[in-house]
Amino acid sequence: MCDDCGEHESKVLHLERQVLSKNSQLAEQNRLWFKKHSMRAINMMSSPGSGKTTLLEKTTQAFCSFGKMAILVGDLQTELDAERLRTVGARALQINTGQGCHLDAAMIAGHLGKFIAGDERLLMIENVGNLVCPSAYDLGEQHKVALLSVTEGEDKPLKYPALFHQADLIVITKMDLVAFVPWSQAKAMDAILKVNPRAKIIRLSAHSGEGMDEWLQWLKES
Repeated sequence: MCDDCGEHESKVLHLERQVLSKNSQLAEQNRLWFKKHSMRAINMMSSPGSGKTTLLEKTTQAFCSFGKMAILVGDLQTELDAERLRTVGARALQINTGQGCHLDAAMIAGHLGKFIAGDERLLMIENVGNLVCPSAYDLGEQHKVALLSVTEGEDKPLKYPALFHQADLIVITKMDLVAFVPWSQAKAMDAILKVNPRAKIIRLSAHSGEGMDEWLQWLKES
């Protein structure tokens, strides 16, 4: 048996708490900065391939009538998503996390007053594609948005409840594919409401435009 296992686990837990505590302090500083500059920050979380970048492309093209917007994009490697967004006119900056499976408050703070000048009305944060890690790290955002695509199946909220429980808005994406995949809207709604009965839910397709007006209105009023 391992005589030191309990002590090791205790040290790891203590370190994790220290990391989260420091992150929470930085997140609160970010939140105060956003408030001072009358800026709303939205933290978008989902699995890889759920449609975050595509939704942000369409949002960029439509949001100009509401005000100025900037985007921070998290990925382990490459500038691919930020380049996609800049192609459609977005002010987008890529944050590469290397081995990290999530963004944290320090990564956001490093760009406040720099890339994020302070005159933006809205900051969209596309977190690293992951249904576990991002939910543990407050970035200082006003709202968390969880995306669930119809191609993933209806059970993701039950399998990864923390992320969906925290979300203020849950967006069901790729509705244009619903006729081609084994998707039950009733099962999806039941799963979502079991873990988060208070969440607002929007069903949309960034390709067909279904639900986009409701999404843009939520961004405008959030």
